[in-house]
Amino acid sequence: MAYKDVYEGWKQDPEGFWMDAAQAIDWVEAPSKALFDKGDNMYEWFADAKVNTCWNAVDRHVEAGRGEQTAIIYDSPITHTKRAISFVELRNRVASLAGALRAKGVEKGDRVIIYMPMIPEALEAMLACARLGAVHSVVFGGFAAHELAVRIDDAKPKCIIAASCGLEPGRVVHYKPLLDDAIEQSEHKPTFNVIYQREQEVAQLIEGRDYNWHGFQFGVEPAECVPVEGNHPAYVLYTSGTTGQPKGVIRHTAGQLVALNWTMKNLYNVDPGDVFWAASDVGWVVGHSYICYGPLIHGNTTIVFEGKPVGTPDAGTFWRVISEHNVKSFFTAPTAFRAVKREDPTGEFVKKYDLGCLEQVYLAGERADPDTIVWAQDQLNVPIVDHWWQTETGWAIAANPLGIEELPTKLGSPTVPMPGYEVTILDDAGHPVEAGTLGAIAIKLPLPPGTLPTLWNAEDRFKKSYLNTFPGYYETGDAGMMDEDGYVYIMARTDDVINVAGHRLSTGAMEEVLASHPEVAECAVIGVTDQLKGQMPVGFLCLNAGVDRDHADVVKEVVTLVRKQIGPVAAFKLAVVVDRLPKTRSGKILRGTMVNIADNTPYKMPATIDDPAILDEIKEALQTLGYAKA
Repeated sequence: MAYKDVYEGWKQDPEGFWMDAAQAIDWVEAPSKALFDKGDNMYEWFADAKVNTCWNAVDRHVEAGRGEQTAIIYDSPITHTKRAISFVELRNRVASLAGALRAKGVEKGDRVIIYMPMIPEALEAMLACARLGAVHSVVFGGFAAHELAVRIDDAKPKCIIAASCGLEPGRVVHYKPLLDDAIEQSEHKPTFNVIYQREQEVAQLIEGRDYNWHGFQFGVEPAECVPVEGNHPAYVLYTSGTTGQPKGVIRHTAGQLVALNWTMKNLYNVDPGDVFWAASDVGWVVGHSYICYGPLIHGNTTIVFEGKPVGTPDAGTFWRVISEHNVKSFFTAPTAFRAVKREDPTGEFVKKYDLGCLEQVYLAGERADPDTIVWAQDQLNVPIVDHWWQTETGWAIAANPLGIEELPTKLGSPTVPMPGYEVTILDDAGHPVEAGTLGAIAIKLPLPPGTLPTLWNAEDRFKKSYLNTFPGYYETGDAGMMDEDGYVYIMARTDDVINVAGHRLSTGAMEEVLASHPEVAECAVIGVTDQLKGQMPVGFLCLNAGVDRDHADVVKEVVTLVRKQIGPVAAFKLAVVVDRLPKTRSGKILRGTMVNIADNTPYKMPATIDDPAILDEIKEALQTLGYAKA
């Protein structure tokens, strides 16, 4: 079947489509129907089923005779460690950990916070919670104590599972003192903590509260899988909210199982047994959906990679891992590719490795600029798929579904909506706009299985954040357009559409032009307040390694490019060269924070910022342009 047939098939009979997809899951009690309408634009999927995530991700593969297949490959260039864990070994380890948690009182519905680096034990902790029906909330390892405390108070965990430390190139991140400080700050106190001691740093344990990961599992009966309802929360994942209060995105168990399993073949084009690698972190939604759950549910081998795209040890790390572990589908963020391209623009490292196993590459996390896609296409000679999704949706809203049909690539577009998503572009009054017109991107309700049904303990906030602006639609917060062929274009976050003298302009379109300059490795455009025009665009440029030219010349050239390609209407005159851009740890550029600095408006230091010192550099750069004057 072609993509159009599959999409139309879903539209004609969504109930039948998802019930059909549900047949690939092992149910304790199969669902009687797919969609449950709760009224007031609230929906649940497969709510009356009984099922267990860990069974579907681990045990069933062992029962089917595939226990010796590798489930997890751990590759850590930081510790020079590699190891493989089979499905049978994974089952035994997870059952043992789950048994130990149960013996200490963790049961179905209890929350468990997981605060760990990229090691296999992080996945084992997630799966052990799923085995018991406990609701896990993974908090990015090394997160600041205050931010962890906020999440402890919101989730109210019975226990916290943490590692003694995380490792960055050249430094150890001390997790345990951060954890102790967070518990000190939080009003809610967990009953106990489990600490995985890494050999790089052994943490001090507090007697009666902290238990050693290995020690507390001795002599404990392994746990069986506990069946849970289809609408039982599998996890809560906090995403930063505009108020500074984190939003706890909920993922229901059955919907996640059905949706993620469906995507592994139809979208990522892998069969059971193939190796799939998402180079992300368990603290992000990609780590939940496509390091831990998706691949394992579908019977793929997943890679847990503890390293960086460059510097561990060089810009060839990605290619080494793909070649060595026979990766068929690779998923990373555009920012990672830009870092590699900056260090190795001509792809010298790519030539060192045999990448014959690699059949497709997926980019997500932010817009993939055409320049980065073309570079990747030239270097790798495989389809490079930009696809668009959010923490809230848990899987792709729009993509090129290679397992169904490879559609033509249009640079700047994450291709077409996936079955389950009826994407509509609306004007400010909520009316659909014509093809090619910029507007707010919304999705007609109900959202498909695997997406958020609500927020943790915050239904009103859920409605206010996502449902109230456009009744009958989910508001994505992204701005963009659709063309005549139904291709979606994500141009900016809604608040990154700037208004220059009455013209609504996308900063993303300007970034696309800047990125096309041969010496620009990475860039960002923000709108700063201007007395005359309302807002003015300002560009930030990071240059390729080894570029030795007067920065003023490069700035002049990019200004000319924007005038030529977007026109004088953009009023693009100001740009500055910087060493790096402020980003979250997942690679998203913190444009909103940069705007606050430029306009001298107060802002809260983003919890997920990779390196706070960069903000001082941005402030200095803005001051040279006459902004950010205190």
